[in-house]
Amino acid sequence: MWRVKSLDAILATAEKKSLHRSLGPVQLTMLGIGAVIGTGIFVLTATAAQKAGPGMMISFMIAGAVCAVAALCYSELASMVPVAGSAYTYSYAVMGELVAWLVGWALILEYALGASAVAVGWSGHIVGLFDAIGWHIPHALTVGPKVTIGSFLEGGEVGGIINLPAVIITGLVTLLLIIGTKESATVNAVLVAIKVAALSLFVILTVPMITGHMANFQPFTPRGWGNPLGSSGTGVLGAAASIFFAYVGFDAVSTAAEETKNPQRNVPIGLIGSLLICTLFYLLAASGAIGAYGAQPLTGPNGVAYDPGSPEFSAACTAIGAHAPLVCSKEALAYVLREVGHPLFGNIVALAATIALPSVVLLMMYGQTRIFFVMARDGLLPPVLSTVHKRFKTPWIITLVTGVVVAVFAAFLPVGQLADYSNSGTLFAFAAVSLGVMILRFTDPSRARPFRTPLLFIVAPASILGCAVLFMSLDGKSKGLFITWTAIGLLFYFCYGFWKSNVRRGVVDSDALTEGPGGTPM
Repeated sequence: MWRVKSLDAILATAEKKSLHRSLGPVQLTMLGIGAVIGTGIFVLTATAAQKAGPGMMISFMIAGAVCAVAALCYSELASMVPVAGSAYTYSYAVMGELVAWLVGWALILEYALGASAVAVGWSGHIVGLFDAIGWHIPHALTVGPKVTIGSFLEGGEVGGIINLPAVIITGLVTLLLIIGTKESATVNAVLVAIKVAALSLFVILTVPMITGHMANFQPFTPRGWGNPLGSSGTGVLGAAASIFFAYVGFDAVSTAAEETKNPQRNVPIGLIGSLLICTLFYLLAASGAIGAYGAQPLTGPNGVAYDPGSPEFSAACTAIGAHAPLVCSKEALAYVLREVGHPLFGNIVALAATIALPSVVLLMMYGQTRIFFVMARDGLLPPVLSTVHKRFKTPWIITLVTGVVVAVFAAFLPVGQLADYSNSGTLFAFAAVSLGVMILRFTDPSRARPFRTPLLFIVAPASILGCAVLFMSLDGKSKGLFITWTAIGLLFYFCYGFWKSNVRRGVVDSDALTEGPGGTPM
């Protein structure tokens, strides 16, 4: 289980059974922005405010800094190994099959739950927008039922039958991904432009209000800095652990390396460029929301702030009714604009989010399918999952399977802590990549590195430490779910992947997979 797949074998496999290279630097950057800007800023701003108050600005910077150092590590490995699979592939080459499996399994948690969370967030926006114009979807068709698993994961949010809008958008995204990568990227570019325009509008309208409302920034850290060793997941660090979801997705750029033209140059541009652009937008939007309307946590009669998503918090928000604090909103940016005298622009931002959030679902599902594709290509998952469509040249079976799984989560579970659950897997994968790039400098120092991480032995440990601190700052349920998910993954690996692994059987993938017409494995 410690067997390593050589980088040369990985590159040979990619050349023999590869995906079509159609993405350039602009498309990659747009893919990164499309994957990053979404639910995190449009929805989770309210959750971050309840955890940290105005201090969420620091939370954005902490989460962005951790992503920045992780991105530098990603860029070196992605430029060296321009194949699909992202952190999973890198781990296989450097730290062995067991670690690679755990990373790939963690990425499933990241992408699947992340895509479901965004789909549910989109559902909330479309339902709110319809309510604003007088079209009312039956409540029973906008949220899932109160089932046992829902009660365990989310405190049992009462609802109806199924979150139908979330299922519909997941189905449409699945169909688009099956049709083709280039077509998906083209649609994504349009949606990214809409999101950037909406955020720009929000920043232009709210940032000038800051000077007249400086009192909204006091107290700046009403719930302190948080305790990474605790289980509440609150304070600035707790908010940073949640806000990390707002940056998740930039690694989808490296996942797309096998479908990129000139990946040695374009992957680092896409990774770092998209991250810098998104961080700037986040800080401006957060400061605008605080300055224009305020972002203090909602507290109970005893002066203690409620935990976001708790039954007490929901009841308090319901009791307030109209003109509730920012923390009570499910569409934070649009809500702020409506409350500060710009209802038309608020509806425009809500409409833009409704139109554009599917791009985040698309990119998360895109990353998920490519991870599955490579794991199946390595024999750790059933090989049928790596089947490429004869006409569309996309891994259609695993795309369909992923779409069904994401739709089920989105149909029956509320958004709530899904972001935190997703983050737990992401942080593990990022830490593994950062460790791997250091190991590879010793084990294969002569290999060409089109992009070298600057100050690697400072940057990589900073990335690992940052990921560890953010993971420990998640609430107890999120950490517990990650441990349980990892245990399930180990069981699956030792029952199937350990025995079916191509490396264990001494099989070189490029020779083992005989391809039929159109690149379909036979």
